[in-house]
Amino acid sequence: MAEIAWLIPRLIDGSGGHRTMLQHAHALEKKGHRCHLYIEGTGAPGETPPEHVEKRFGYRFENVRFGWGDVRRADLVVATVWYSAPVVANLPFPCEKIYFVQDFEACFFPMGDAFLLAENSYTHGLTPVTIGRWLRHELQSRFGTAGWHFDFGADTAVYRPLPDATRERSVCFIHKPEKPRRCARIGLQALSIVKHRMPDVKIQLYGSQEKPRVDFPVEHLGLLDYEACNALYNRAAVGLCLSSSNPSRIPFEMMAAGLPVVELWRGNTVHDFPDDAMRLCHQTPEAIAEGLLDVLADPALAARMSEAARAFMRDRAIAIETEQFCHAVERVLAGERAAPLEDRERLYRAGPVFAGERVGVLPAALRARLAEPPNARLNELPPHLRKFVAWGARTARRLLEYR
Repeated sequence: MAEIAWLIPRLIDGSGGHRTMLQHAHALEKKGHRCHLYIEGTGAPGETPPEHVEKRFGYRFENVRFGWGDVRRADLVVATVWYSAPVVANLPFPCEKIYFVQDFEACFFPMGDAFLLAENSYTHGLTPVTIGRWLRHELQSRFGTAGWHFDFGADTAVYRPLPDATRERSVCFIHKPEKPRRCARIGLQALSIVKHRMPDVKIQLYGSQEKPRVDFPVEHLGLLDYEACNALYNRAAVGLCLSSSNPSRIPFEMMAAGLPVVELWRGNTVHDFPDDAMRLCHQTPEAIAEGLLDVLADPALAARMSEAARAFMRDRAIAIETEQFCHAVERVLAGERAAPLEDRERLYRAGPVFAGERVGVLPAALRARLAEPPNARLNELPPHLRKFVAWGARTARRLLEYR
């Protein structure tokens, strides 16, 4: 049994990243290890640290403390966010040190100090354990840091085919404008082309309370619980999720429900997605629309993709994901060094989808709308981007507290 310390950033209600950290820490405890959680910040008045975690995410840990200023001796310490990496690197006792990496966090910032500091987090000598293959490949190729990875999974007790579900002519898009890496603008532009070419297709947006500013009909579903998401994935014809950094877990949940998925074809996606259940598209709205139109126009293709998606996810239950993570941690504890990840281990071997006959030549008015630049004046930014700028400033200040 090992003593394992986790440095976890301030908890955010409903955060998928926090849930993944706690889920994997809980899996280590089930293996017989003892996890000590150090939570950035403080809880509500009168709330104990274990209550603070359990109330928000449902996991009960006995060893929880607030703050990173007094990390006790442990066999292994886990950094979980870019500004925790130097804290872990400079601990005053010998131990194994890993970096639980869920995304390339430098991408969350404009090119500048915060971007470079986040990149520097990969240079402190910590052993990366990444979710997905792309991050492992990226840290290895750009920073010479060999690490381990575990594959994306899904809760297949929730995300599953429903026996009485009927597919409708619709696209569901995870529209999260508060997260720039989810490419809300490009996604909406692609959907405007789909709606122009197939006016009868229903466009359904979900994942955010913020309503989109569009000039074509959409159904805004807002925030959905897990079961409602699965029901949506069972009735849509195709799912759209765009990721400009590490893939989202959402396409894997879509595939577990048998939904064909359209995503971006980039270096960050080809390592983790399968050829036959996905259409990975060049990053233009026209190419993404071409991929969506392909699936909508070809029921036989949609059926093949649906079956391939279910087959791909049969061996990717969340328990298998956490088992892979625990195995990686135990290999680090045993002193085993990771072997390089070969490029041949990428999963998606096909080329990108480009705009073609289905999109065709667009009307001048639609082309002009697609070419409109985003508003760059800070005082006129939408609320989600103003919040993002403020969040970046707060995070940079927090880093200084621990240097």
